Formats: sequence, structure tokens, C-alpha cells
Amino acid sequence: MAEKLTLAQLANVTLDRVVIDSFEGSIYQAAMVTADQTERPLWLTEQQRLRCRNLTEIRELLAALTINRLYLRQNSPYDEMVGQPHRDAPNTLLIELEQ
Repeated sequence: MAEKLTLAQLANVTLDRVVIDSFEGSIYQAAMVTADQTERPLWLTEQQRLRCRNLTEIRELLAALTINRLYLRQNSPYDEMVGQPHRDAPNTLLIELEQ
């Protein structure tokens, strides 16, 4: 299992890319993207994943870090409910956020 990356460990590190995932039920959690494009979850502490109930709160927690690019990502599994055809690839919305 990979080492957990806590906010305290990353305080003096420049992160190239961080993605905030938006889940149904107003849940937001963050992951950093490494140079080889793998994602590593960010942790508030060794026991608690960085997860919040609103976007402002998670952005405030991330504000202590140096991040080059910050994104919000949302996957929509409900295309068929609005008359869209079934897709083979996920319907993902990725928006770069201003910092």
C-alpha cells in the first residue's frame, strides 16, 4: 500500500495538479496527480481522508498548499435518464478552477 499523503507532509512541496472529485450528496474529496498520471488520494490526517461537504471548505484546506493547477471533476452516470444514449466511456466534466 502506498504511503498516505497528508496535507502536513505536502506543505513545502509544489503539486503540479490536484483534482477535487465531486460526488452525489455534496461530497468532495481531493487527489494529487503524479507525473505518470496516477492519482494519489490526499489525507487530512493519517486516519482521515481529505473529504468535505462543500467546495469552499475543501478549497480552503488546499489553500495552504502550492498547487500549479486545480481541477473540479464530476462524473455523470445518469445520461440515460435525460434521453442520452449509453456511452462506452464515462461522462466526465473536468473544469480548471482559479486559485
